[in-house]
Amino acid sequence: MDAWITDLLQMLALPAYSLSAVFAVSLLSATLLPMGSEPVVLGLVHLQPDMFWPVIAIATAGNTAGGAVTWWMGKAACDVAHKFDGSVSHVRALHWLRRLGPKACLLAWLPIVGDPLCAVAGWLKLPFWPCVAYMAVGKCLRYITLTAGALGLMALW
Repeated sequence: MDAWITDLLQMLALPAYSLSAVFAVSLLSATLLPMGSEPVVLGLVHLQPDMFWPVIAIATAGNTAGGAVTWWMGKAACDVAHKFDGSVSHVRALHWLRRLGPKACLLAWLPIVGDPLCAVAGWLKLPFWPCVAYMAVGKCLRYITLTAGALGLMALW
């Protein structure tokens, strides 16, 4: 059973598949699925440092696409959310998001709250393309900072 996992990981590590694997993992990790793309991004950049910018670009594109999917999921879930209309935290969060508008999506890179933030932005029907643009900026800056920092630490070892 474990052999197929090893075979799959070896295949995805091949240059022909590595960027598509980064895209897929980045996209899925930006949905409400509990996973992260950082190990794949850092692993590939560690193995192939010359691929730094292509990996950052593909990870940003995949993560932004996943954020956009989550935005649409939030828009579709509007009816379900009405059961929380009266709670204090719900009212406070909605007020904060309405005040910030699409700029709140700059925080889509945050662990735990970032993905639901995209869903709530969709639920509030904040403008789609400005939200996607802010998601892309935040996510790109996260990948650059994370990967450059990790490479710097790896150089020290």
